[in-house]
Amino acid sequence: MQMFSAILALAALCGAVVLASAMTFARSTAAGAEIVRVARDNSMRFALLLTGSSMLGSLYFSEVANYSPCKLCWYQRVCMYGIALVSLVAVVRRERVAAPYVTVLAVVGLAISAYHYLVEWFPTLESDVCSLDVPCTTIWFRMFGFVTLPFMAGAAFLSVIVVMAAERKR
Repeated sequence: MQMFSAILALAALCGAVVLASAMTFARSTAAGAEIVRVARDNSMRFALLLTGSSMLGSLYFSEVANYSPCKLCWYQRVCMYGIALVSLVAVVRRERVAAPYVTVLAVVGLAISAYHYLVEWFPTLESDVCSLDVPCTTIWFRMFGFVTLPFMAGAAFLSVIVVMAAERKR
C-alpha cells in the first residue's frame, strides 16, 4: 500500500505539471487548450478524486496500518477532508462556486504539508506544536528516498491548486 500510494502521489504531481504546462501553452497548441478545457469542465470531480483518495489513504494508514497521526497530520487531514466534502457537495449539486473555498483549503494544507515535510528532513525545525507521544519527526516510511506521508498530502494539495487554477481560467 505504501508503494501504491507513493506512485499515486507522483502521478498526481505529473498530472499537475502537465496541466500547468498546458495552461501556459494553451493559446499556442490545440492539445494544451483541450487539456485545460477538460480540467476546467471537470475541476470539482478531479478535486474530489484527489482528496477522496487521499482521505481513504490516510484512513488506511491510521486505522489499518496503525500509523498514529501527529498533530500536523491532523491539521492536514482537516484541510483534505474539508476539500473532499466541499467538492463532493459541488459535484452533486453541479456547482462551480466552491473553487475559491477549495483553493484556500488547499493552500493552507500545502503550507502545513511543506512545513511537516521540512520537519521530517530537519528535525531541529520542530516547534512545540507536536506532542512527545507522536512527534512530527516520525517517518513511517520513505519510498524512493523522498516520498513520505506529508509529501503525498502536499502532492494532492498542489494538484488541487493547479486544477482550481484551471477552473479560474474560465
